[in-house]
Amino acid sequence: MRVIEFDRFGDPSTVAHVAERPDPQAEPGKVLVRMAAMPINPADLLSIEGRYGVRPDLPAIPGFEGAGRVEAVGGGVEGFAEGDIVVPFGGSCWREKIAARPAALLKLPADTDIEQAAMLKANPATAEAMLTLVDLEAGDWVIQNAANSAVGQNLILAAHDSGFRTVNIVRRDGPVAMLEALGADAVLIDDGTDPERLAARVGEITGAARPRLAIDAIGGTATDGLAAALAESGLVVNYGLLSGEACRIDPFHLVFRDVRLRGFWLSHWFQAEGAGSAPEIYRRLAKRLASGALNTPVEARYSFEEISDALAHAARPGRSGKILVMPTSDGE
Repeated sequence: MRVIEFDRFGDPSTVAHVAERPDPQAEPGKVLVRMAAMPINPADLLSIEGRYGVRPDLPAIPGFEGAGRVEAVGGGVEGFAEGDIVVPFGGSCWREKIAARPAALLKLPADTDIEQAAMLKANPATAEAMLTLVDLEAGDWVIQNAANSAVGQNLILAAHDSGFRTVNIVRRDGPVAMLEALGADAVLIDDGTDPERLAARVGEITGAARPRLAIDAIGGTATDGLAAALAESGLVVNYGLLSGEACRIDPFHLVFRDVRLRGFWLSHWFQAEGAGSAPEIYRRLAKRLASGALNTPVEARYSFEEISDALAHAARPGRSGKILVMPTSDGE
């Protein structure tokens, strides 16, 4: 079978290439899945560059998520049939076929949009899980930056479904209408350089009911802006470093306002805090996907043979949707 592979760390569009690996089989206790669509996430790019939290052994097959159809069912496996749409929970998804145990597969309804299913595992679940890190009640405010990112859009949907209100920060006016259509209660255009100004603008929106939870995808001074906007004893959750800079928070907020900072990685959260919550989170996401409420825009689709172009496209700033990789040009 064909896979996408890299045998050295570097520019993803340069080091990733198509390679051949032995075909997996539907062994007893396993399900054979033919992959159909796989998104390129920032974590995939960082992993290929060697800058992610875990550096894989080389050569490695990237791809943290995707979706496919069951091609064969091994002996002793129940609950799966040929043609079922499934999402593998393991990584290394950029391959034509995956053999996985049933517990490592999420089965979805037959009429599920397989492209949307391919983007279900990481970003929507990250948004859902981060909202559980503070005990929020209906009507509470949450603030986030990079609100037009995939996680940001999913957080707006999840917060809206739970009755939470959101202040959403973006750097340009292009995404404003789209975020408002998703259910964003407020959208602010801010460049992240003046934390106190941002805090004042947030106060004008929320009044005394300052947010107690802030979601940070950027790092650098943008983290301090979120901290300044929070209520006392609020929590800033950092899940990304789009700025390429370490998180910065004025000690005043840490010491005198008891604002806290923690990191978030979905894999660690499942292991440490969310093992019991994961099934319910994915049930909610599957329902949202089936209703059409969960719909991530796709900007372009590329075949395996076009992987260099796909990775270069995914690295461009200002995109309006996800880049999908498919084993063939039509995803079949």
